[in-house]
Amino acid sequence: MTAPKNAIVILLDSLNRHMLGAYGGTEFETPNLDRFAARSVRFTNHYTGSLPCMPARHDILCGAMDFLWRAWGSVEIWEEAITAALGRAGVATQLISDHPHLFETGGENYHTDFTAWAYERGHEGDAWKTRPDPSWAGAPRMGRGHMPYDNSRGWFRGEADFPGPRTMAAAAQWLDDNAGHHDRFMLFIDEFDPHEPFDTPEPWASKYDPDWEGPHLIWPPYMQGALAKGVLSERDARQLRASYGGKLSMIDHWLGKVLDAVDRHGPWDDTLIMVCTDHGHYLGEKDIWGKPGVPVYQPLAHIPLMISHPGVAPGERAALTTAVDLHATLLDLFGVEAAHRTHGHSLLPVLREEAASVRDWLLTGVWGREVHLVTDRYKYARGPVGQNGPLSMLSNRWSTMPTHVVSRDVALPPPDDRAFLDHMPGSAIPVIHQTWEAGDPIPFWARFKPSGHRLYDLIADPREETNLAGSPLEAEAAALLTRALVELEVPASQFERLGLAR
Repeated sequence: MTAPKNAIVILLDSLNRHMLGAYGGTEFETPNLDRFAARSVRFTNHYTGSLPCMPARHDILCGAMDFLWRAWGSVEIWEEAITAALGRAGVATQLISDHPHLFETGGENYHTDFTAWAYERGHEGDAWKTRPDPSWAGAPRMGRGHMPYDNSRGWFRGEADFPGPRTMAAAAQWLDDNAGHHDRFMLFIDEFDPHEPFDTPEPWASKYDPDWEGPHLIWPPYMQGALAKGVLSERDARQLRASYGGKLSMIDHWLGKVLDAVDRHGPWDDTLIMVCTDHGHYLGEKDIWGKPGVPVYQPLAHIPLMISHPGVAPGERAALTTAVDLHATLLDLFGVEAAHRTHGHSLLPVLREEAASVRDWLLTGVWGREVHLVTDRYKYARGPVGQNGPLSMLSNRWSTMPTHVVSRDVALPPPDDRAFLDHMPGSAIPVIHQTWEAGDPIPFWARFKPSGHRLYDLIADPREETNLAGSPLEAEAAALLTRALVELEVPASQFERLGLAR
């Protein structure tokens, strides 16, 4: 077995595990993901951590799970992205991405410590163009207001002009230009596809719904009950799902260009290559669409992870894993240490079959919503016991997600005179600790309707149809969740809102 000296991380956003051929999916074609899987170890029990987009990237790049005390934000003053440690160790790092949140408010400082970075413009919320191409008619917005993508879309003249294909082409070119020219490197490809808008040129646009007439539906409504409430018809639902499939197959095609470059230059022999995602995407399961304020069910939470390691035979690993473990794996691979407290466990022993597991439980969720405990058999979603309060947010970089639909102060109210200096768990550096009570204007992530606690047996009930909350099993799950929260040193307000005693 050869110890890898390099790493390539390919993060595809909103990648649905159950739709990949490598995980048994048959609805859409993913030949290049399947091609990669054929020479990789497939993790079958990999889950989300902090959600959604930027919190997940914080897990991967900083290794510190933070959804229990922060909503969405940049690299904090007290921590650093893994690229800082790699830079000190002499590892060349390259980011190639079309992910707009990395370059907007709330995404600061993730890219700055890469040796070099390249941003392919024009995806979703990227403010790239000041006016649309007047020759392009647009597409239905599904209840959305004007999006920056409406200005950008018409300027993509052909398939190669779309941000996803440009990102993959740039990554392949980087390998062509740089393979063999660095003692050690990490290439991080952060590709926003197949995230919405599910917009593709032909032949992809009609590939899975050739009978559709009119503009393709590319923006899913973020809601539960879209069919039941008449927001979508059954025909609309099939079209939206097909549009996601078209984008999945298109980006899979362009991923093949990167794999071709790997074939040309031989990194299979000395490089750990990882394909991962931040989360899945609801496309009608339980009549849920997008990523609305509902419990984190399996289509969103149970995500793919495939890793190619030189000298390790392709196969499967059933170890329970989550996003922060990817950070720990990269630290271990390059022999560097984080300068701050982290929560992950290296997967190299599991890959090399030196260990069967690295953890007995994990936590996942969105700040201000349910906290989910996952074991190798159960998922326990613990919601607030009354009104959703008190809520605490800790940060020394007070920033918020760019929403494009509501103003910044509405999305995240500024600190008020109840704020006090505290310490982030694992840090001695003071941070602002803001508490909101029930009835206060609160950050929009927490504006959801709690549906009570939920407990599912993921082996006996993989579709999560039978809620076991209220049974004797819940007491055991609540006790384990309490121990996990104590271990992570979450704020006291988290215990109070969840109705747990420390």
